[in-house]
Amino acid sequence: MPRISAASNAEQRADTQRRILTAFGELLFTHGLPGLTMTDVARHAGVGRTAVYNYYADIEELLISYALDETEKFLSDLRESLNRLENPVERLALYVRAQVVDLSRRHLPPGPAMGAVLSPSSFAKLSDHVGELSVLLQGILRDGMEQGYLPVADVGQQSQLILGTLSSSAARGSDEPAELEARVARTVRFIQLGAGARFDDGGRPVRVGQLPAVAG
Repeated sequence: MPRISAASNAEQRADTQRRILTAFGELLFTHGLPGLTMTDVARHAGVGRTAVYNYYADIEELLISYALDETEKFLSDLRESLNRLENPVERLALYVRAQVVDLSRRHLPPGPAMGAVLSPSSFAKLSDHVGELSVLLQGILRDGMEQGYLPVADVGQQSQLILGTLSSSAARGSDEPAELEARVARTVRFIQLGAGARFDDGGRPVRVGQLPAVAG
């Protein structure tokens, strides 16, 4: 009988863990978090219940691992996409679109709302990743203000208002593609205009004037 190498054993463990996280994400999408059990996840992943407990002590720990994994992938993809755009108003639109679609798909409480379903210690584990999303948004707003595409405002306060709007938008309406697209488009334009962006007759962002140093 051939021996199982350390490398293949590690690959098998990684594959099992990935199956568990994938199954958890699919169940979140179809059933939501309330009432979801480790047994449900094991059955959906096609592994034994004990196997799930080998990786995660309880459903909260599984939720944390899933949220961290998804947020890391989301941040990486979002940064890559944002780097392809130069205009800050267009970058704001991309950020808003990506956030609403992602939050609608994952059915996870976004940002500070996670504190309502997690213990303080568990929520603290997400703080850095959640903070990175806020910092990314603040950078877009600051660029818009400094380049004259957005009027000067308190960047921190404005980012909090935008994140709250994103959470509300993601939690409302159907995920049917046409309805989701319409909701995303409405949210994008609402946030752009709320941040003070202005557009020409062709829908292109225009500068709102030469502005003083950005606050916040």
